Amino acid sequence: MSEEAKDEQKKGQYSADSIQALEGMEHVRMRPSMYIGDVGVRGLHHLVYEVVDNSIDEALAGHCDTITVTINEDNSITTEDNGRGIPVGLHKKEGVSALEVVMTKIGAGGKFDKDSYKVSGGLHGVGVSCVNALSVSLKATVHREGKIWEQEYERGKTLYPVKTIGESDKTGTTVTFKPDPQIFQQTLVYNYETLSSRMRELAYLNKGITIVMTDMREKDEEGNVLTETFHSEEGLTEFVKYLDGNREPLMKDVIAFEGEKNGVPVEVAMVYNTSYAENLHSYVNNINTHEGGTHLSGFRRGLTHTLKKYADASGLLDKLKFEISGDDFREGLTAIVSVKVAEPQFEGQTKTKLGNREVSASVSQAVSEMLTDYLEEHPDDAKTIVQKVILAAQARHAAQKAREMVQRKTVMSIGGLPGKLSDCSEQDPAKCEVFLVEGDSAGGTAKQGRDRNFQAILPLRGKILNVEKAMQHKVFENEEIKNIFTALGVTIGTEEDSKALNLSKLRYHKIVIMCDADIDGSHIATLILTFFFRYMKELIEAGHVYIATPPLYLVKKGAKKRYAWNDAERDTISEEFGGSVNVQRYKGLGEMNAEQLWDTTMDPEFRTLRQVNIDNGTEADRIFSMLMGDEVPPRREFIEKNAVYANIDA
Repeated sequence: MSEEAKDEQKKGQYSADSIQALEGMEHVRMRPSMYIGDVGVRGLHHLVYEVVDNSIDEALAGHCDTITVTINEDNSITTEDNGRGIPVGLHKKEGVSALEVVMTKIGAGGKFDKDSYKVSGGLHGVGVSCVNALSVSLKATVHREGKIWEQEYERGKTLYPVKTIGESDKTGTTVTFKPDPQIFQQTLVYNYETLSSRMRELAYLNKGITIVMTDMREKDEEGNVLTETFHSEEGLTEFVKYLDGNREPLMKDVIAFEGEKNGVPVEVAMVYNTSYAENLHSYVNNINTHEGGTHLSGFRRGLTHTLKKYADASGLLDKLKFEISGDDFREGLTAIVSVKVAEPQFEGQTKTKLGNREVSASVSQAVSEMLTDYLEEHPDDAKTIVQKVILAAQARHAAQKAREMVQRKTVMSIGGLPGKLSDCSEQDPAKCEVFLVEGDSAGGTAKQGRDRNFQAILPLRGKILNVEKAMQHKVFENEEIKNIFTALGVTIGTEEDSKALNLSKLRYHKIVIMCDADIDGSHIATLILTFFFRYMKELIEAGHVYIATPPLYLVKKGAKKRYAWNDAERDTISEEFGGSVNVQRYKGLGEMNAEQLWDTTMDPEFRTLRQVNIDNGTEADRIFSMLMGDEVPPRREFIEKNAVYANIDA
C-alpha cells in the first residue's frame, strides 16, 4: 500500500494520536470562573454540560445514540454513553494513556482534530479535564477494544495509571464526578429541572438521540426514582410545538427546513400564533446563542425579504398607508434556528453571539427557499400570515405614538418623574435601588422604613397589565407601566428595532420587586416579571432585577422573637422556643411596621434578595407563555407540581 493510501486510511480514525494536548491546566483551580463562567449555581450545572457535550460530539460524529445522566444521592453526577469510548492507547507526545491526557490536560480532546470531529459542542471547549480539576473526585470508565478501562482522579490529579478491570463486548464512556466544595462554596446541590431542561433541549437539537435523565435523590412512595427519557424524531419541528404548546396557532403545520447551504448545516423551524410576542431562539453547535449573531440576522433577512415579496405580489398591502417594518413580520412568530459551524467565532458580552459572516447568507438562503415553497403550497396560510403582518403594522403605528408619549415623559427633568415615586438622594445609579411595591399601604410602610439616601420606592396600583395577552400599544398606554419606564429612566425602541432597550440612562442598578408573601403577591410578581422578560429583558440579562423575600411569619415567646420564611422554619423555631408560642402570619407587607420591614426585607446587612437571571431562554419563554397565557390545564398542572402552597384558582 502506498504512503498516500495509508494516510487516507488513517483519516477519520479516532485513536490515541487524535488527542492533542494544547496547554497545561494549572490555572483552572486558581481561576475557575475563566473556564466555566462562575462558581455559583450556573457554574455547578455547567460541569454537567461539559461532560455531556463529549457524548453529544460522539453522537454528531455518528457513533453514539444513547446518553444517560444521573444525579446520585450524594449530588455527584454520572454520565454514560454508548460511543466509541475515549481512546486508551499510549499518547506518543505525552507518554501516558490518551484517556489520562483527555482527563488532565486543559483543551485536550479529539474535537481539536478535524479528522475525528467535523463540529463539536461546548461553549468554551474546556472539556472534561476542567470538570476533573474542579471535582473533589472523578472516575472515568471506558469500554473499548473488548476491555473495561478505568482511572480515578482527585482534584484533577491521577490516583493511578489507567488499568483494565474486566472484559466487555460494548463500547462507551462513563464518567462519575463530585464537584469540589472548596470551589463551589455557594451550593453543591444540583437542580433537577435545570438539568432536565437542558437535556430536553439537546434531544430536540440532535434528533434520533435518546437522553435518559434520572434523579436518585427523589423517590416516590413505591421507592421509584424520578426518571425522564428525551427523544425526538422530528427535531426542531417538535421543539417549536413544545415551546408553542400554550399558544393558539395560526396555522396547522410547522414550517421547517433542514439541509446544507454553502457547506453550513442549517435547521430552521417556525410557526405563527395569535400572540403579540416574538420568540426567536438560536443555536450554534447546540449552544444557545442568547445574543444572536450572523445566523439570526440571516434568518431575519430571509424571512422579511421573502414575506415582503409575497405580500407585495398578493396586493394585500395596497391600502396600507405606511411602510411595513421587519418587526411586523415577526409578531406572533416562534422560531428556532440551529446551525453547525466547524470553527465558530463567538463575540458579545457573554461570548454567545456568532460572528462568522459566511453563516448569514447560508441561513438567509435556506429560509427564503423554505418559505417560498411553503407559501406557494399553502395559499390560505400565506394569506393569514400577511393579514397578521398588516395588523401588526397597524398596532406598531399606534404603539409608536404611545411610546413617544413615554419617551417624552422619560426624558423630561426630575419634575417628569411619576408623582408616586419617592426618590433617593444618591445620584450614582450604581449605588441606588428602587423597590416596586404593590399598593399604597405597603408603599407607605416601605417609604418610612427605607434608607432615603439610596433606596427609592415606587408603589404600583393593583395588578399591572398582563403583557402576554396585550397588544404592544396597550402596553405603552398602561399607566403603571409608563410609571415604571419613567422612574427607571430607560428608553425603548427605535424605528429599526422597536424592542431595543437603552440602558444608558438607567437610574437604579438594583430593581427590587417587593410583593406580599402570598398567592396574590406571587401573581403580581409574576406579572411584573413577565413585563420585564418581554419588554426589558436587557435589565434581567445585565443582572439588575431582584426579588425581595419578606418573611411569612413572626414567632414570639416572651421577649424572644424570630422571623420565618416558610412553614418548616416556623415549626423549627416553635420547637426551639418550646411551650406555647405566639405565631403571627403576615398577610401582606402593610401588616409589618416600618422597622420590621427594614430589618427583614430592606436592610442590605440582613435581607435576602434573589437575583433574577435567565438560565434557559427557551424554557423561560415557554413557562411565561404557560403561566400568563389563555390555556388553563397546563398552568394548573405546573402550579400543582411546583407550588409549596397554592390555592388553585384558574
